[in-house]
Amino acid sequence: MSEHFDLVVVGAGPAGEKGAAQAAYFGKSVCLVERAPKPGGAAVNSGTIPSKTLRESALIFSALRQKGVYGVEFHVRADITIADFMRRERQVIEASWQLIEENLARHQIVTVQGAAHFTGPQTVEVTRHGEPARAITGDVFLVATGAHPWHPPHVPFDGTVVIDSTDVLSMQGIPPRLIVIGGGVIGCEYACIFAALGAQVTILNPRDRLLSQFDHDVSDALRQEFTRRLGIHTHPDADVTAIEVRDGLAHVTIADGTALVAECVLHCAGREGNTAGLGLENAGVAVTARGFIPVDAKYRTSMTHICAVGDVIGFPAMASTSMEQARVAVCHAFDFKYKQAVSGILPYGVWTIPEVASVGLSEHEARAQGLSYEIGKASFRDNARGQIIGDTAGFVKLIFNRDDQRLLGASIVGEGACELIHVASAVLAFHGTIDYFIQAVFNYPTLSDAFKYAAYDGLQRIVKRFSGQTGLPSIPG
Repeated sequence: MSEHFDLVVVGAGPAGEKGAAQAAYFGKSVCLVERAPKPGGAAVNSGTIPSKTLRESALIFSALRQKGVYGVEFHVRADITIADFMRRERQVIEASWQLIEENLARHQIVTVQGAAHFTGPQTVEVTRHGEPARAITGDVFLVATGAHPWHPPHVPFDGTVVIDSTDVLSMQGIPPRLIVIGGGVIGCEYACIFAALGAQVTILNPRDRLLSQFDHDVSDALRQEFTRRLGIHTHPDADVTAIEVRDGLAHVTIADGTALVAECVLHCAGREGNTAGLGLENAGVAVTARGFIPVDAKYRTSMTHICAVGDVIGFPAMASTSMEQARVAVCHAFDFKYKQAVSGILPYGVWTIPEVASVGLSEHEARAQGLSYEIGKASFRDNARGQIIGDTAGFVKLIFNRDDQRLLGASIVGEGACELIHVASAVLAFHGTIDYFIQAVFNYPTLSDAFKYAAYDGLQRIVKRFSGQTGLPSIPG
């Protein structure tokens, strides 16, 4: 005999949790199925939370934030192990589990641990080792099973010498040399962590710039800081032709003939959806060759009562957007007059060293669209807080419409960039102009004050452009 619910959610990551809570909040009966022993998905257990916690631990262990500020140099012990700085990561993960479980209990959501497999369009069978299969039916299904690192067939992954981002958490020590293949978010974040801990890191980037989706000034600044602060070597346009493991070492060959050797290779070149074994074919749900589920604007699959959200549907594959997608999907599925669309204003943050963040258009995107735009920049070097914390390479860059000064986008490099970007996000969301930054009062000394001086810089650029004058007075102080 089967159990029936208004909503059955498969996957207890950020998307699954929030989608389940949204439906329960409006009085629907909800069952949440998760195959792992603990909730949280990759975000809590192997990705977002662990990597950011490890970054903080690396900054503390290396005292990188203090270098050059107090005149004392720190060095990481040569014999440090992953376990030495994993304690904080474990504490944060356990706290996250507790918060999720409390949220599910508060909303009276039924949780079932086991692997879900669709046996038909309205039924999943949940199996768990040593227990009989459990049939669960539902009016609406939400698939939020996430994604995992893609393993190209030519890459000899072994979990020790050639690893993916999930394997990082089980590493036994800090490799003396690390080659990171991929210059995207995951590759850059882990490259920073290991470089801060003393590894000699080389990034082989198949693209011409790091974090190619960001403003070119951001990519250039990040590469320079990687070299200056962390000693990371970056090879752009690097087409890896071979990876071999010999005598416990990785041998990597690039198309131009360059050969590199390291104790470890971290391969970060894409992800694929967690749909294998779900039996979606039994429910009539289509998937792509890489395991992603196509959806419409309401996050409905090819079977309209089955929705999919989060990393399993592909881009943008961020925890922040995944949670909102789930809420929107549930509202449409049950016709709740609450949240009808995910905001078009999506802030992006990357916890590299230094942090980088952006929202809206970059300068090259504004140029490509043929917009009449201007920029304004303010360096943390000219900011009192930037001087206090020793972050003099960071900056705020604004992109705005030249005619009416409406903000089009913003990019930030430096300490706290992933927090600061939300100020620009709010202005964008309300179609504001850079006059907001001019008129606002920011605490002093704060990095936020750089928004004001970036806006002043932009206004001065407009004056110079249209007046043809040179040697104008400095921007207002």
